[in-house]
Amino acid sequence: MMDNETGEWATKNITTTFFKCTKWQVEETTDLLNCPFHYFCDSSYAGNYPPLVDMLVLAATVTSFLSSAAFTVLEFKSRVSRNFIKRRHFLPSGPVMLPMMMFVLANGRKINTFFPLSQMGPSILLLIHVSALGFVNTPEQRSMRYALLEASTISGILHASLNLDSIILPYYTGLDALSKSFFSDECPSCVCRKEDLVVGGRLVSYRGCSKTTLLIVTALFSRMLCSVSPEKRFSLLMKLTLEGFGWVAVAGDAVYLTVSMPYGSSVMKVPMYGGICTLIFLNVFRRMYDLYCWHKTEKMKNLCLNDFEIL
Repeated sequence: MMDNETGEWATKNITTTFFKCTKWQVEETTDLLNCPFHYFCDSSYAGNYPPLVDMLVLAATVTSFLSSAAFTVLEFKSRVSRNFIKRRHFLPSGPVMLPMMMFVLANGRKINTFFPLSQMGPSILLLIHVSALGFVNTPEQRSMRYALLEASTISGILHASLNLDSIILPYYTGLDALSKSFFSDECPSCVCRKEDLVVGGRLVSYRGCSKTTLLIVTALFSRMLCSVSPEKRFSLLMKLTLEGFGWVAVAGDAVYLTVSMPYGSSVMKVPMYGGICTLIFLNVFRRMYDLYCWHKTEKMKNLCLNDFEIL
């Protein structure tokens, strides 16, 4: 039997215990009617980093968002950002920020005080997705440098999605265990459930390693093929189609996380994910505007050629 001090400690920390649990152990139960599934937390990760670490991660995330927004606006005005500024070094999917974000997500279980990655981690992956889709690395005459840059971006996105899942899946599992169970009083984390407990729970459908990530990676592969393919029209159509599917999937994730994400403070969640939704809209509009300008230019070229032939 627990004493008062232990009981108070368990009551204050039970929510944290559930969200940090990495292994739920199922036990045999004799009450098949009221407690058909009995679980307890068998393993959890300890401690959090100091709040300063959370603040630094928040600052890096906001900086990535602002840089993406700034370059998006610059693309509307001119091509200066493409030609004279080393844009890729400041983007979330670039060779500087992407490894940094991967490192953050790899250690993100303990970043859980001021800027909890269990709730806000998906915003980092969404920024990487938007950056990878919205900003194209210009092929340098089919150089090996371009191929390595694209391959590293693809690898970074895959690693970031896996690292994110290692953070959010225990959180979503604990959220399900806390919301759809009742305590059995056998131990502080012992719960009874009417249905089995699955990894990631059943309350949140978002995953880092998902069809969205697969579509983004496929779209990046199509860009590489388009740069070396002799059939420009077919490869361009394939690239645009895959990018379109990628934008739809990313927008769906952003809207879902803004509107339907349960638990957590909306003070930080709504501005962050709402801002990403706005960034997605701007980039999609910009890409459509670029296509319109390109089509208009090609049409003018054809008219000029026809006039030349007539003359």
